[in-house]
Amino acid sequence: MKRIFLLAFLTLSTIASTLVLADKLTLKSGHPDSYIVKKGDTLWDISAFFLEDPWRWPKLWGANPQIANPHLIYPGDRLTLVFIDGQPRLVLKQHIKKGPEGRISDKGGPIPAIDLSLIQPYLVQNRIVDPEWLDGLPMILAGESPSRHHTVGDVVYINANLPVGEKLAVYQEGREFFDKENSDLLGQEIILTASGRVIESGDISKVQLLSNLRESKAGFKVAPVEDEALMSAYFIPKAAPETVPANVLAIEKDIREVGKLDIVYLDKGAVDGIDTGHVFGIYRNGETIVINSDGMPVSTIDRSAYDNLKAKISDDNAITMPDIFHGKLMVFKVFEKTSMAIIIANERPVRVDDKLVTPKTTELKGE
Repeated sequence: MKRIFLLAFLTLSTIASTLVLADKLTLKSGHPDSYIVKKGDTLWDISAFFLEDPWRWPKLWGANPQIANPHLIYPGDRLTLVFIDGQPRLVLKQHIKKGPEGRISDKGGPIPAIDLSLIQPYLVQNRIVDPEWLDGLPMILAGESPSRHHTVGDVVYINANLPVGEKLAVYQEGREFFDKENSDLLGQEIILTASGRVIESGDISKVQLLSNLRESKAGFKVAPVEDEALMSAYFIPKAAPETVPANVLAIEKDIREVGKLDIVYLDKGAVDGIDTGHVFGIYRNGETIVINSDGMPVSTIDRSAYDNLKAKISDDNAITMPDIFHGKLMVFKVFEKTSMAIIIANERPVRVDDKLVTPKTTELKGE
């Protein structure tokens, strides 16, 4: 019985030790002892100076009572690396400029996790919605101008009684997206073309266009501007969960390949646990090499019809190479079954059907 208790104790001790080690932060070789925050810095950038694994930046910041809200770090603040209970932590020494009366001068805005202003020009306000919801929306019938295309300042007619002053978004119907595995409908793309405000109510309401991204036409749908249509003011990057493998569902632009700062759609959304800030590693399937009759490897581009047949008939004749890393993307807008992401780094072009998985630490080094 004593042996059983001893074995149980040793087992629990081993598990506890493993958990403690797994929870420890590993500092990067040659890390600084302190850092002065500069304009344009992000929490992500700063953490990368200190940690081998920047994905774990919240632990470096969040457990520190001196940095209760790490989104309020300002240019000029000094961050000092200390150890609390054996764990590295960043503590804040505020940079305070004093005038003749000792008042704190303005230091500009706080440092966000990801500076939205840097990526805002590349983000788009498209949405993925339920087709039935879209069908129920009012639409543009015509405009005061005889032109078929309407832009900023134009007044358009809407086939609904809308309250004066209500702000509306104008959408063009886009593509329907389907799950490639089971062909289930994932949603309907709608493309933001303009915004407007109701200036006269009635069975046919008048809406003046306030801004436009592209020309609007008769048949385009209108919907109230709602909170869920807007994006977060800042993004906290975090590794996507391992249990949510995804794929690039579509490319926002009508092109075959995209790269850094381009927008793509993902085939996973809120029901799958996707959240804004989730970062995925982008991979392409490795090439399948066929061994020919001479025992020599033959690449895909050099295969003969006979080599292709051999690959289909027997796995012994075909060897799949490791998947190839193409880049990383970050989710910035989430819908029920899909989401939108911006490519934040790429080593190779990104295409539809590329695989998205939890990023590896090694992919972050040197960035």
